[in-house]
Amino acid sequence: MFKKVLIANRGEIALRVIRACHEMGVRTVAIYSDADVRAPHVREADEAILIGPPPSSESYLRGDKIIEAAKQTGAEAIHPGYGFLSEREWFARAVRDAGIVWIGPPAEAIAAMGSKTAARTLAVANGVPVVPGTTEALRDATEAEKIAKKFGYPVLLKAAAGGGGKGMRVVIGPKDLAGALEAARREAKSAFGDDAVYLEKFVVQPRHVEIQILGDNHGTMLSLGERECSVQRRHQKMIEESPSVAVTPELRKKMGETAVRAARAAGYVNAGTCEFLLDQSGEFYFLEMNTRLQVEHPVTELVTGIDLVQWQLRIAAGEKLPFRQEEISPRGWAIECRITSEDASNNFLPSTGRIEHLHLPSGPGVRWDGGIESGSEVGLYYDPMLAKLIVWGADREQAVTRMRRALVDLIIQGVETSRDFHVQVMDDDEFRRGAIDIQWLERRLGSILERRPSEEFVRVAAIAGALLAERDRSARAVSAPVPGAGRPSAESTGVADSWKQAARLDGLRS
Repeated sequence: MFKKVLIANRGEIALRVIRACHEMGVRTVAIYSDADVRAPHVREADEAILIGPPPSSESYLRGDKIIEAAKQTGAEAIHPGYGFLSEREWFARAVRDAGIVWIGPPAEAIAAMGSKTAARTLAVANGVPVVPGTTEALRDATEAEKIAKKFGYPVLLKAAAGGGGKGMRVVIGPKDLAGALEAARREAKSAFGDDAVYLEKFVVQPRHVEIQILGDNHGTMLSLGERECSVQRRHQKMIEESPSVAVTPELRKKMGETAVRAARAAGYVNAGTCEFLLDQSGEFYFLEMNTRLQVEHPVTELVTGIDLVQWQLRIAAGEKLPFRQEEISPRGWAIECRITSEDASNNFLPSTGRIEHLHLPSGPGVRWDGGIESGSEVGLYYDPMLAKLIVWGADREQAVTRMRRALVDLIIQGVETSRDFHVQVMDDDEFRRGAIDIQWLERRLGSILERRPSEEFVRVAAIAGALLAERDRSARAVSAPVPGAGRPSAESTGVADSWKQAARLDGLRS
């Protein structure tokens, strides 16, 4: 096993990797920008290296500086987390060429699966079903119109180097195609430095179901089951769960075997995910492969009992997987909510500021993967995801109920967050039945946000506001600069403001 690992990331995923390393007796090196000087991941690591100014292009995307930091600190391996440089073939290759171990798939596998068009070509060649579409980037609008007419509308334009919904457009009819292609290309160029866009048939109301795979350097490649990621807004996942209500044991086996076949075709090693569309008839289509750990990996960990991050390290160090495919099946149900610094009631407008108070939920089956603490500054330089709240239950009903309770327990004061939105989703009848697809949230969002908070939610909000106000009052009274001063008024202590802010954050927006 490695003695020291550098984590080329920040926030909650950096903390997740640091904790996995420490459990294994591995020392860690954090990197940070000027904006993250006081971030928790910097403090928790054994060493930390300043990498550059706040913009990611000058810090977390500077592969040369990251490799130099690894050399400087004697780190034997680099874990990229997700996002930033985690799926950049050139960075994986540069790390390897520098004599440092890359904790992830080979650079060649990233190249094979990194482009959506290349991945589709590889999938077709190996008998993996794909959504009808092109395997080469579109040359121009004329070619796009010809292909769209062949497949029939609606169609979907997708950035070849994309992810996270960037460079993606649904086109309902021919009059919208040219403009959508231009917009998709422009967005793809801005986000990925590559304006290549391809076209595929748009599948109406499918589920987004993905398969977690894990492979070692000794020829073992396993499927760890599925995750349902259909609750999405503008192609961004918001809630994930494992298993899926739509996947039977027979379908799970078939999808798992297909994902393993695709991974083997790419020469894949380490953790990765094959993403599929699952239509209403039970047919599934390969979308792409994420050549990295994913944000939603905790739900797989909770239902399989396999620590994916630790096994990423073990595989990179040459260990052999001790599991057999027949030993892996989901136990219970896990759900993850992405807690972001966004105001759902205001079109998910990003929110910035200081985390004034953070109260974390606890209790049976509750897990918090967070990158914030009281006093943390939330800015606009990086992704708005603050943390992930994950729960496990014996079945889906218990998991949904437990998630709702944990969300109500969660208090983040100082910035607007998506917490309220997630509570309202947990209360939605269709969600509780599992009647979801990737367009479900777009159809349902208005009614979800309009729902009045329950009496229980109002009561908890009021109690939380009163407690926070009393804490603020006491703290200010203790630190009052004038000895012997009279009892502060509610106005001077901010009791009214604290109460209003806590209540507003808890859904009492009127």
